[in-house]
Amino acid sequence: MLQKWLQWNRKATWVLCVLTILGVISAVPIGAERWKVENTSKHVEFVLDYRDLLQVAAYKVHPQQYIHDELKNIKAAGINSMAVFETSLQELSWAGHLSLYSSTGVMQLQGKPLNDDENYTYILFASEKDDAALRPVIEATFRKWNIPISSWEYAGSKGIVLETPIEEAMLKAMEPDQSALEMIKDAGLNIVPRLSDRIPFDAAEVDKMMASYEAMGVDRILFDGDAVKGYADNAELHSINAFADILNKHGIGIVTIENSNPQKGLATLSHLTHYNVVRLLSLSDASAYSMKPEEITDRFHLAAKDRSIRMFYINVSPISKAAKSIITDPMQNIYDAMQNKDGILDKMDDLGLTVDRAQPFTYDSPAWHKPFKAITALGAIAIIALLVSAYIPGSAIPVFAIGLVGSAGLYVLSKSMFEQGLALGAAISAPTLAVIWAIRRVRAHTIGNRRAVSGTVDNARNNDGGMRWIFPGLTAGRRFTMALTLFVMTSIISLCGIAFIIGLLNNITYQLVLEQFRGVSLLHLAPIALVAIYLFLYTGESVVGNIRKLLSMQITVLWVAVAAVLGVMALYYLSRTGNAGTASSAELMFRNVLENTFGVRPRTKEFLLAHPLFFLGLFLALRYRAAWVLFIVGTIGQLSMVDTFAHIHTPIPISLIRDVLGLVLGLIIGLVLIGIWQVGEGVWKRWAPRIAQMKQGYKSGV
Repeated sequence: MLQKWLQWNRKATWVLCVLTILGVISAVPIGAERWKVENTSKHVEFVLDYRDLLQVAAYKVHPQQYIHDELKNIKAAGINSMAVFETSLQELSWAGHLSLYSSTGVMQLQGKPLNDDENYTYILFASEKDDAALRPVIEATFRKWNIPISSWEYAGSKGIVLETPIEEAMLKAMEPDQSALEMIKDAGLNIVPRLSDRIPFDAAEVDKMMASYEAMGVDRILFDGDAVKGYADNAELHSINAFADILNKHGIGIVTIENSNPQKGLATLSHLTHYNVVRLLSLSDASAYSMKPEEITDRFHLAAKDRSIRMFYINVSPISKAAKSIITDPMQNIYDAMQNKDGILDKMDDLGLTVDRAQPFTYDSPAWHKPFKAITALGAIAIIALLVSAYIPGSAIPVFAIGLVGSAGLYVLSKSMFEQGLALGAAISAPTLAVIWAIRRVRAHTIGNRRAVSGTVDNARNNDGGMRWIFPGLTAGRRFTMALTLFVMTSIISLCGIAFIIGLLNNITYQLVLEQFRGVSLLHLAPIALVAIYLFLYTGESVVGNIRKLLSMQITVLWVAVAAVLGVMALYYLSRTGNAGTASSAELMFRNVLENTFGVRPRTKEFLLAHPLFFLGLFLALRYRAAWVLFIVGTIGQLSMVDTFAHIHTPIPISLIRDVLGLVLGLIIGLVLIGIWQVGEGVWKRWAPRIAQMKQGYKSGV
């Protein structure tokens, strides 16, 4: 009965292999469709923070003239937009429209005492025009907060008294400064309003505001704070839906910010606006000042090419330099980065991108996607079942059946969890199965060769007294050819995991990073652990026998030290994965050299470590059993190729080139390592007998 069941499972394994191949094939047209989507947005937009510009101007001798002149310089440098926040009393003060005083300040200004128990905010308008334009806006804002308002005058200038402390008054957000919007528009710059959720949502007022923005040519807004406009009132007023309708009515899209916590309500608003969304990279004011122009260029270039960023936000601020007794700013540094030879503008032109209003990627989901994705999902379940059956013989049929039922239930509960769960399982399974296949092929060759050559195995002692298995009979040339074939085939099997990520996670939400592929850390670790388990437990006479040997081994201080080192290496390896990983300045320089040399930077851990050692390991494992441990390191390169495509915002061509470059360079370096090994082995064979004779001579006293 058991034999019959195992026979059925062996047949089922072939069926699962066919389903896996069909899943890979069905993902190809889905990937081709995504490739087309990635080429639908060819404009980049550079946005400078207007509030920051006001802060810089506040430290100039003639602030108003500086702003007018600098807007022209900004336009000439290639920056085509300005971000304008909902204004505040402080910002209006920086712009020179009004002056702010506390009760104490007014007392000093007038030279006479006020009420001792008073802490109000006093406002004086700079001109009759400012009074007429700003008084209605200020009064409307503070009435919403139920703050009493009255009028006052000083030295012929009109003003307002707000019965609230000046510190609190400056926190109240108001509609953007219309005079600033007009000045920016007159300078030939686009406007990107920054709206917050601090002002209570009023659909009529918001509609009026969006209509005025549309008239100014605004086609995209950026949110300020941790939530989109209308989020706080959504439970009561369904304001996010209302806001989405208003945005759609006026043809205005939104922006999502790279490397920041998603703003509350952004995913919902994106869906309701039909994903009229552009991704933005922000350059901090500290980076704008401290980074060299070429460093800023590299950051923007990589963001546009590797992460599909189409909007760049530039922060600037005044910098106090006590050593030189001056207050400076990074404006010239930004201009140099934009306009230098091989600067930002040149780099964007090389990528085929033009400076204009940023456009969203045109996304469509054809009806044929569903059946193709279903086949891809079936293939993902099949490859996961194949992985389980590699460790639990005879489990292919029940695991596949459980996978079908479980996936159906997960699809009903959460489509996102269904897609991500299968994509993660397939991404782990492909490189793990690939390396297991390589281990089995090496075992088959060495065992077959061992039987062919007198049925014996030579034991050679290492210098440390341990045992090393040597499989004689294969020439170096034959081993090299076999190692190359095994390396290529292993990589092809691993690359199948890419198809499942592309086919299952083909959704604009992943490309816009509104939704992220969870479990990537598990992808970085699980294949390594599984391959190690397979090597130590499944390559001997039996799993039980191998476990007994491991349990009966004596634990020494050396073993503990080795385990500690491996643990630290594993933690470091995990810390370097994903977007949170950091790199040293030397490594960043090395990366730039690779980027400039190849146009696309291959992953260092692939071509410099994992692929060469895996190639060397395959070559050596056909003769030395101890070399099989290099397969564990080689697993890093195999899973890394799949992981490259887990960064779904990266265009498919970039990821493909990165993987191919890593493989080619890894093979070349591996070839060098094999050459060095062969030379070293030849030298050792020549001199080892003489050394042994010399030792023997010393022992005998000759």
